[in-house]
Formats: sequence, structure tokens, C-alpha cells
Amino acid sequence: MKLGMIDYGRGNLRSVINACRALGHDPTLVNTPEGLDGLTHLIFPGQGAFGDCMDSLNRLGLADPLRGWIEGGKPYFGICVGFQLLFESSEECPGTDGLGVFKGHVKRFTSCDIKIPHMGWNAVDLKKPSSPFWEGFEGEPYFYFVHSYYPGGVDPDVITATCTYGQETFCAGIERGALLAVQYHPEKSQHAGLQLLGNFLET
Repeated sequence: MKLGMIDYGRGNLRSVINACRALGHDPTLVNTPEGLDGLTHLIFPGQGAFGDCMDSLNRLGLADPLRGWIEGGKPYFGICVGFQLLFESSEECPGTDGLGVFKGHVKRFTSCDIKIPHMGWNAVDLKKPSSPFWEGFEGEPYFYFVHSYYPGGVDPDVITATCTYGQETFCAGIERGALLAVQYHPEKSQHAGLQLLGNFLET
């Protein structure tokens, strides 16, 4: 197994690298299309604005190869913005297209009774508890969130987790084959995060 991590100049790389190393894996940083060669697993850590991150992928020539990786069914783990960019567009950056791998539009929280950004620990409702990604989990595990936006209009068949914040229940994770992508930060979620990351690395 050879693990790669997308380095687009904005992600929370250090925390994710440390989590991978805690599990016995040292990821290779990828910032060119050629960097994908020979990899078996890919992580896209997320931090920053939707538009800035998409601009960086296009500038580095990684957008199309990344789509090809995902559409080819290779193991992919998207975190936060690495989750949101899989969809078609975002209210955060009107006019900027996402990767468009999945139908859906990223939108901002609208409830007036909550603090934005959504920051802190929240329970996650597992929609596919028998999935290999969720092996070792019971009930509603807690993960750490930091975000103001989430994808809407997502195909229910790919939703693997939801979360309720205030009056809004939103898609907190999707999966399809060897792809897993989540809104929260596994690298900041202690044991639960390491368990999830470890499950992905075993796919």
C-alpha cells in the first residue's frame, strides 16, 4: 500500500500526516499529476475556501487527474473542503465549479439559532453502519467539526452519515465503493478519527 496526500498549499497537512503516522503510514505529498503515479490510496485534507482550493487544483493541473482517480474507483478519503469539492458548486464561491463527481450544491447554514461556524464535537448518525468504513463503531460516534457550509441535494444512496446542528440536519459524509468523504475532521477527532482513518487505509 502506498498512501498519497493532496498538497494544494492550503490544507491542514501536519495534523493529517501525524494521524497517518500514528497508524504506521507515512504519506507522500502530491502536488503534480505525476505524483499520483504508483499510489494506491489518496487523502484530500481540507482547509480554506471552496473557490481558492478549486483554483489551486486547476493551477496545479490536478483537477482532471483527481476526477479520473475517483471515477476509476480508487481509494479516496476527502476531509472538509476535500469533501465539499466533490460536488458541483458552492454558495461560498458563486461561479466556481467543483469537481462535480457527485450531484449537489454546497450551501451555508441558515438557522438563526446557531453559531456559525459550526465548531466543536457533534454526534454523527450512521446511515450505513454495516459498511467496512464503520467497522468498530457503535451508536452515534462523536467527531470534531469546523465549517460554515455543507452539501445539499445529495443523493440519499451515497449518504453514509448525517449530523444535526441546531434545527438543521445535514449530510456529514458520503461513500461509494472505495470512496469516503466527510465534513468533519478525523485528524482532530481522537480515537474515533483514528479508527475511521484506519478503516479507510485497510480498504
